[in-house]
This record gives sequence, structure tokens and C-alpha cells, in this order.
Amino acid sequence: MSDWRLHGQERFLMDLELYWRKYTRYSDSWDHDHCEFCGETFSLYGGDLTEGYSTKDSYYWICKQCHDDFCNLFNWKHPISD
Repeated sequence: MSDWRLHGQERFLMDLELYWRKYTRYSDSWDHDHCEFCGETFSLYGGDLTEGYSTKDSYYWICKQCHDDFCNLFNWKHPISD
């Protein structure tokens, strides 16, 4: 698949469990994150994405559009709750 958003994420995002949730910071020293594919900003500030898919530890964030586009390619799983 040729897509400008793909640049080696399979090294750390393949076969993971992802959770739909409100944005939370991974660390108190962080005030935002970016979608691992398109770069959209996640934060608690107006105008940024405030919900999306993340890994259980909230380290990696993926916007809904990129999730929907790459879910099958990356073989993501979606537990009922975390």
C-alpha cells in the first residue's frame, strides 16, 4: 500500500490492542500528542482532537480516520474495556 501516512509504523503498531477514549496525557510534562499517521494534534485545547484510539498506556494515539484506513493492515484488536 502506498500512502504518505505510512512511514515504518509497523515496527511499533502492528497487532496491538487499541482503545477508543478521551485524550489523556501520557506524562504530566506533555500537553499534546499527534496521530501516529497523519500528525493531527490531540490535546485538551479547543480545536484539537479530544478523542481517538490509543494504546492501553496512552503512549500512541491514532485519529479515527487513520484508524479506519489502517485497521486491517495493522491487524488491530479492540477489547470491550480496559
